[in-house]
Amino acid sequence: MRKLLVLVMAVVLVACSGTERPKPAALAPNLPLLAVRSVWTGAIGAVDFPLEVRVVEGQAFLASSAGTVAALDAQTGVDIWRTQLETPLSAGVGSDGRYAAVVTRANELVVLDAGKIAWRQRLKALTLTAPLVAGGRVFTLSTDRTLSAFDVAGGQRLWQQQKNGEALVLGQSGLLTAVGDTLVVGFGGKVAGVNPLTGAIRWETAVVSARGTNEVERLVDVVSGYSRDGNQVCVRAFQYAVACVDTSSGRSVWSKPANGSAGVAGDSAMVFGTEGDGKLSAWSRKDGEKLWTLDRYRFRQLSAPLVAGRSLLFGDDSGNLHVLSKENGAPLNRIATDDSGISVAPALAGKTLLVVSRRGSIYAFRPE
Repeated sequence: MRKLLVLVMAVVLVACSGTERPKPAALAPNLPLLAVRSVWTGAIGAVDFPLEVRVVEGQAFLASSAGTVAALDAQTGVDIWRTQLETPLSAGVGSDGRYAAVVTRANELVVLDAGKIAWRQRLKALTLTAPLVAGGRVFTLSTDRTLSAFDVAGGQRLWQQQKNGEALVLGQSGLLTAVGDTLVVGFGGKVAGVNPLTGAIRWETAVVSARGTNEVERLVDVVSGYSRDGNQVCVRAFQYAVACVDTSSGRSVWSKPANGSAGVAGDSAMVFGTEGDGKLSAWSRKDGEKLWTLDRYRFRQLSAPLVAGRSLLFGDDSGNLHVLSKENGAPLNRIATDDSGISVAPALAGKTLLVVSRRGSIYAFRPE
């Protein structure tokens, strides 16, 4: 376990090392063409782990690094419940609306029922991917590429499988979701369809092939943050590609080179992603052809994007929420939060937009 943790941290350090960070591009004056108003604010506590905000039936499930887990009414910001765990967190939050699941830095899966701890289970390795709660089960994906399933009510381990892994693993959350009756999971540079009842692999598709002269350069992993349209799921392979897969057959639809680390968003026609140097790109969902690219946000450390109606939204390291037209990237508004920055992808609950800063401030906005 200690060896795996050191390697995960080493990858993060390598990715962040090098020459002095380039100066972020200056922002043009804001012209609010799309009016947005603040409807409530709240707080969860500092977030320095790969938080995924989960929205189910008007409830927003969030967590802090220190172990606060909460369900909020997304329309009002009022706590439905809030629980303080005694151990800091490494992953979360997964929920089906009743149960919520997180993983602690002590490699323990904790499942809460209406805010009360229902059960705990020890995991084999560090886990950075938010658990998936679906179909009466809780699924986890650890950094050693162990995929596990547990009964959501009692906590019994139902099955477990581990894919052969490389010496180095990526220090961020991976792909774990469900499409119909199939788990869709990222294993290295591959996307796999898994039977959720047994753990058997139904199909496996390579979205990119590793290249490079050493283990760091050859590190490939499909990261969290995906775009689904019907059976088609589009994903990002860390620093290599953006790709789309037909999950009904496992067929690769297309794969295009793209140097980024954050997940993607999209609709039925387009897929959007932020690149490592701050460029923003749009691809055709049909064939992966590049539709447009923006460089006005260079070196601003952008979050994963969100598509909401006709708008594309993402945060930056200075705490700005950017609202663009998804058709051509034209700016529609820019909203300041706090100066700790936004690294968590925005989330949508009906018409309410939720934004969480690194400081743990929660901002809720709605269009006028």
